[in-house]
Amino acid sequence: MLRSAARYTVTVMVLGCRTTALLALLLFAAGAAGAQEPEPPAAGEDGAREPGEVFVDTVEVNVVNVEVYVTDKEGNRVTGLTRDDFEVYEDRRKVEITNFYAVEDGRPVAEFPRLRTPPAPPEPLPVPGVEADGRAAIPEEQRLNLIVYIDNFNLRPFNRNRVLRELRVFLGEEVRLGDRVMLVSYDRSLKVLRPFTTDPQAVASALVELERVTGHAAGRDNDRRSVMERIQDAGSPNQALIWARSYAEELSNDLRFTVDALKEMVNWLSGLPGRKAVLYVSDGLPMVPAQELFHAVDALHPAGSGAITESLGFDASRLFQELAAQANANRVTFYTIDAAGLRVDSSIDVQNRTAQPISVSSIDTHNVQAPLRYVADATGGVAILNRNRVLPALEQVATDFDTYYSLGYPAPEAGRGRYHRIEVRVPGRRGLTVRHRDGYRDKTVEARMTDGTMTALRFEIARNPIEARLEFGEALRREGEQHWVVPIEVRIPIDNLTLIPRADSHEGRLRLFVAARDAAGDTSPVQQATLPVSIPAADIERARGEDWVYRVELLMRGGPHLVAVGVRDELASSESFVSGNVVVGARPAALEGL
Repeated sequence: MLRSAARYTVTVMVLGCRTTALLALLLFAAGAAGAQEPEPPAAGEDGAREPGEVFVDTVEVNVVNVEVYVTDKEGNRVTGLTRDDFEVYEDRRKVEITNFYAVEDGRPVAEFPRLRTPPAPPEPLPVPGVEADGRAAIPEEQRLNLIVYIDNFNLRPFNRNRVLRELRVFLGEEVRLGDRVMLVSYDRSLKVLRPFTTDPQAVASALVELERVTGHAAGRDNDRRSVMERIQDAGSPNQALIWARSYAEELSNDLRFTVDALKEMVNWLSGLPGRKAVLYVSDGLPMVPAQELFHAVDALHPAGSGAITESLGFDASRLFQELAAQANANRVTFYTIDAAGLRVDSSIDVQNRTAQPISVSSIDTHNVQAPLRYVADATGGVAILNRNRVLPALEQVATDFDTYYSLGYPAPEAGRGRYHRIEVRVPGRRGLTVRHRDGYRDKTVEARMTDGTMTALRFEIARNPIEARLEFGEALRREGEQHWVVPIEVRIPIDNLTLIPRADSHEGRLRLFVAARDAAGDTSPVQQATLPVSIPAADIERARGEDWVYRVELLMRGGPHLVAVGVRDELASSESFVSGNVVVGARPAALEGL
């Protein structure tokens, strides 16, 4: 097996995936070639390059894809539009649409040529046991990844179970075989109940199990009723305000954990190729925790209580703005469902001598539905509210999955990490409603590669256009320690690398990103290293068909681990992600724990 002129060994220390992963980068010489990176050829005194030197300036083109849903005044889906019907503006400046993709009933009906020099397209992911259908013609970049998110912490069991029954019908009838579906739940912690699968029925069957789980929202109803009684019985506005404030602080704390879990789930999806949609089911989340109780205090003590002003200090709109921006940055669309359905006012009203009755329930309804509306609208999705039967609305959601336009344009700024606003118009057609995400974040290369590596680590879903492979060597136990040194070889076909001919060699440059996860789910941070590639000109023909090889050494505890590696060819702007399982000091059966 031919090796590069200089062999690079990267030592990565992963201690049970709980500590800092990268402790050292060690470069070792091989043969007569040293381990230093190749120095750039010297320029003349006037700055001119030496004759025969090859200089290459690489320009990376990042294409922004925006899914667009167009309806008429009656809410019917509008099809048959072309690229020329649309205008796209980024930060109020018009941009050129270079990619156009139209899908009707799950089948592509229009596609324009891509940019001349796009990043290498990802490999289609394998779908074991699934025959190709109309959806198979859709490229990986347009494939649907659907996450059913049951927020059990913010659900009443009766409402949840009613919606789950209709969700099972939706998954069985409206989600196409071949789409990836995942089921997660939140109950003070985020849990993956069914990892991504191409069988929607596997997720539908798991929903039955959730019907036996206790919901927590009903308990909060009792808490709120108790606080409301104390507010009404309070002898002074200050005492009433103390009760409202205490309850608001408790709700605010719970809300932060709830939104953090949603952000964590969005981060999981960040490196996943294709369209990503989240069906979020809850009984709503408060935009202003305990807002209705502050209004109750103000109604009971209108003279100088300051309750409305104090409630503004609990305004959580910033949390939901951050969630929507993070979802847009990762091409995630939210479809939110208020499982409470048609709400009716409770018997808890507040009345005094000078004010009309204030319905606590009506204020609460608007308050808990506002975040569902906002997150759905900002990400290009739909909020399903005030419906006892959600299946008809879910059928409309399925139309989003099957009938849409995808508009692509080159990002004006590449890799600066800024958030940009998007607006899509159909100027020649009146009365149309255009729905889409309202922005995106132009990720840096490091952020994009880190996201992709973590996605490969969590979902074992690989995009591997340069056909990188992992091979694990025999683990060696360090004397007197409980840790093992695990050698891993990353192999890349030389034919798949972009190399620049120089006077006496062919040069390239790779960046390596590494992360690991143990059976308990603990993960290491993603670490990276830059690796020059140099093949002597005399050996280049013999190198065709061979692999370029470098070695990663991981210091691990015993047991099963999953290792993910991201490789970026800097000259081609091509990115690959691959993962593999290894058992350290244990029987292979232990892999079942991953």
